[in-house]
Amino acid sequence: MDRRTFLAGGLAGGLAMALAGCAGALPRISSNQPGFGAAATGTVQVWCRAATQAGLTATVASFNKSHPNLQVNLTPIPDAQYVTKLATAIRGGDPPDVVDMDDINSMLFIFRDVFADLTSVVTGLDYFPKLSTGHLHLLQHKGRYYGLPYLADNSMLYVNTDLFQRAGLDVAESTKDFASLLDAVRAIRKIGGDTYCWTIPGNSPGILGFVTQPHVWATGTDMMQGPVGAQHGHITGNTALEQMLEFYRQLWKDNLIARSSYSDAGTTWGADFRAGTVGIMPGNYSATWIAATPGMRTKMQNVLIPGPTSGRSFFDGGDNMCIPNGARNPSGGWEFMKYANALPQQELLPNGGYFPTRSDAATPAYRKQFPLASATLDNITKGYAPQTLAYNLLVNQPSSPYFTMFRTAVYGAGVAQAMNAAQPEYDRILNEAQS
Repeated sequence: MDRRTFLAGGLAGGLAMALAGCAGALPRISSNQPGFGAAATGTVQVWCRAATQAGLTATVASFNKSHPNLQVNLTPIPDAQYVTKLATAIRGGDPPDVVDMDDINSMLFIFRDVFADLTSVVTGLDYFPKLSTGHLHLLQHKGRYYGLPYLADNSMLYVNTDLFQRAGLDVAESTKDFASLLDAVRAIRKIGGDTYCWTIPGNSPGILGFVTQPHVWATGTDMMQGPVGAQHGHITGNTALEQMLEFYRQLWKDNLIARSSYSDAGTTWGADFRAGTVGIMPGNYSATWIAATPGMRTKMQNVLIPGPTSGRSFFDGGDNMCIPNGARNPSGGWEFMKYANALPQQELLPNGGYFPTRSDAATPAYRKQFPLASATLDNITKGYAPQTLAYNLLVNQPSSPYFTMFRTAVYGAGVAQAMNAAQPEYDRILNEAQS
């Protein structure tokens, strides 16, 4: 099961209360001090998400082996508890030195002014221009940077090249917009039998948000407008969103998606694609390549998710690393963060199902070892994830307005009714989260 099927929700109001008054309570960390992040000693307490622990365990082990005077203690935290546990630790005055957290939640803490300003050391990295723009976007507030990208979990379109060839289709030309996609999926469906052209877990809010929103982002449009703290919904009148919902409704109405998608909660996400019975799967590296047989891997290709008429994008999910104000060993924390972001560590991330957050990791040797792990690195500026204080409430909850809107539009009453109902819910949730 992908992590996005069980991301925590209902946290915005509780977080605001938990962090109330904390912004000035913890000692501020200055990354401008001479020698910051160099020759540190002692222990570094690092919290990571349990869902992405595999991406960090080997890095911690190698760091500890090569740094006898600076040791990292890694503590995995269940994803559903991460935000509240971190807020509690910060309010209690005992935060970890480094938090490796879901990038979409970074802004919850940055906006509350409880993470260290790392602008000088982040922008001073010689590879700063190569870093994931989507991750950096979630770390930036009022022109300052409050962390460093670590690993990427990106959504793309994965295609079965065998089925494409049998249907006489070219991958690039048949995935460039909605019109070409509809032609492609109809051609693949004509192969007959149990062969379908598209697959989505239609009853999984997290996965649906992960794989369908990039269609809209590819046009430069989001479902929210305004700066963090003063956002409102951008649902009604959002042409790209309307086109995306109409596209998926068409797939459903024309029987181009299996009927089981209606109730599929994502517990076996990607199994039908890995079995070779689906032509196109919007998914991630873990649910496709990592879990596939060697034979199925030879039939796979991936491309970025297209917009309705042009453009491409992808969900820039994954992890960011930040240092809370009040950390006991911030210099050691930054030394570890730099180590985790060095190329030798970044280039190994696909072994755990994730991608690097540095485009220069896509060396010839990397491409040869991980043939389907470079598309997002080659297009690193096209990744996106929204800055907001309410992502979990807006998208990941079973009661979220995005999930309700998608299911109503695709499986139910229709697109117009779904969008009209979602607009006030977006506004209500954003108002509450920002109050």
